[in-house]
Amino acid sequence: MTSTVPAGANRPIFIDKQSPKAYRALVQTSEAVRAVAAEAGLDRVLVELVNLRVSQLNGCAYCLHVHTRAALRAGDTPQRLGVLAAWRDTDLFTPAERAALALAEATTAATDGAAQDAARAAAREVLTDDQTAAVIWVAVTINAFNRVSIMSRHPVRAEG
Repeated sequence: MTSTVPAGANRPIFIDKQSPKAYRALVQTSEAVRAVAAEAGLDRVLVELVNLRVSQLNGCAYCLHVHTRAALRAGDTPQRLGVLAAWRDTDLFTPAERAALALAEATTAATDGAAQDAARAAAREVLTDDQTAAVIWVAVTINAFNRVSIMSRHPVRAEG
């Protein structure tokens, strides 16, 4: 017996549009997290680096597009953004940024408890507990947005 896929069944469902109430709740969460990060004294560039690194790990083209633009508006440089995937191999990032990136990676790949413990301990050497918690919240939130965009297959259109 062969099964046939109904016409249109493979087209993406933009879940943000399909379930706007749930999406608005996620946006409100993101706004609260942004406020928590600012109150903790995290620079907007650091927050955008976390958003970008998590989006790289998850392969979310749409979020990479959005947050690259946001990072540049916040004052980051094309050079730093270009080497972000290899942040451990360059001295272009501050100790706080390095700690935040490691913590974001540990939050995203949440199956290695030892790596999480090490990242949290390293973060607490250069970040306050409020900042450490805020970085984790930023990573959790962008992970959720990555899933929304990946599952919705949000397009990235050429700019010109």
